[in-house]
Amino acid sequence: MTQFDKRNASMMMDLYEMTMANGYFHKNEKIENVVFDVFYRKNPDQGGYSIFAGLEQIIEYVENLHFADDDIEYFRSLNLFSDEFLEYLRDFHFSGDIYAFPEGTVMYQNEPIITIVAPLIDAQLIETAVLAQINHQSLIATKASRIVRAAGGRAVSDFGARRAHNLDAAVYGARAAYIGGVVSTATVLAGKQFGIPVSGTMAHSWVMYYKDEYEAFCNYAHKYPDQVVLLVDTYDVLRSGIPNAIKLSKEVLEPIGKRLKGIRLDSGDLAYLSKKVRQMLDDAGLTDCKIIVSNSLDEYTIKSILDQGGRIDGFGVGERLITAKSDPVFGAVYKISAVRENGVFEPRIKVSETVEKITNPGLKDVYRIYSENGQAIADLLALRGEQIDMTDSYRYVDPEKPWKNRHFVNCTAKSLQQLVVKDGKRVGEKPSLESVRDYVKQQLTTEIWVEEQRFENPHKHYLDMTPDYYEMKMNLLYKTRNN
Repeated sequence: MTQFDKRNASMMMDLYEMTMANGYFHKNEKIENVVFDVFYRKNPDQGGYSIFAGLEQIIEYVENLHFADDDIEYFRSLNLFSDEFLEYLRDFHFSGDIYAFPEGTVMYQNEPIITIVAPLIDAQLIETAVLAQINHQSLIATKASRIVRAAGGRAVSDFGARRAHNLDAAVYGARAAYIGGVVSTATVLAGKQFGIPVSGTMAHSWVMYYKDEYEAFCNYAHKYPDQVVLLVDTYDVLRSGIPNAIKLSKEVLEPIGKRLKGIRLDSGDLAYLSKKVRQMLDDAGLTDCKIIVSNSLDEYTIKSILDQGGRIDGFGVGERLITAKSDPVFGAVYKISAVRENGVFEPRIKVSETVEKITNPGLKDVYRIYSENGQAIADLLALRGEQIDMTDSYRYVDPEKPWKNRHFVNCTAKSLQQLVVKDGKRVGEKPSLESVRDYVKQQLTTEIWVEEQRFENPHKHYLDMTPDYYEMKMNLLYKTRNN
């Protein structure tokens, strides 16, 4: 067996999920329904928002959750689990419900982006796989969104596969980056698997293989005359690369009615070089030739290059995108929030001396509140099924300043969570990746304040509570701390 043989993703779990499931099984608690919430506590890079990504892979995972004979034999070899429990696993399938934000939703701290309502063992076993998908893809989608914003309408491509943490990270990272707004990926498998546009031309090795740079350019142009983008920094950008690119355009492409599509810079002072290169190309009549740059770029370097007047049409972003290098841990968590007792979901709360780690208990609804001009001004937690009527002034509680009398006026509320899995099976149609990507763009363009999108000291998006929800939380907190 090799790493490329079929593997059962159901085995993607922490051992403690199995030990707990075994314990629940023997206390006959395997079918008792519980509620788990997935949420996170801070945005990457001290940003003002994050992008929800990875939901499609979670749905595929729970629909196919099962344990094969060799999986069960592996568990048996650990000498931790009873034969009865292992036999129970043979016919195991996820049978719960999952509520989630639509993939691509702009999201904020401490709100339940996914809620699992399921039998206890079912809910416990999927924890690691759910978090792995959300933590990775949401991190990369968020980073991509920031980089695309810094590029100011210029094309951004994913060049990161070779610096990704493994093959899966490259492929699913490319998917997440596309959701976040990049226009293409260099990763062929991601293109095939998800329908993402692919792009790429040559590496320095192509240029170095031939006797001289011009010969290398000519061989490439003869092979791909309609898509000539030349890497011009192998030897000397200004004295060799660009002069040879111009010569190629004049002597090879233009005589056959073709144009030089672009050049790529992969080293040096990109702001300085791009200005010099733009002038040289324009002077040669190549005003339509695009300048593309790469080399350890992120939102900060891109913004700096453009602030310095860099003449750039597109960015190829690699390691700092695919690894989210500046803040590489997303930090979503999976916490129990309610347990069904006597037919009623009783709330549970985690209490901590660190205020930020106190959870929001209970089975609940999440609403996005919009002003009369359609901008998202806050999110609101409510008891599950609680009626939210905003036809008149609506009183809410700011949990950070509960003593203040707050009202939403002339606002509308949209429920964010949707039922996506019922009794272990998908509900509704699978959205296309393009529609998810478009949804991100639509929110950031029309709904989310630009003040929340700035890189430095972004405006804080508020998570408020209905009075009834706030009272429930405070009563439970008081009861828990005084037991």
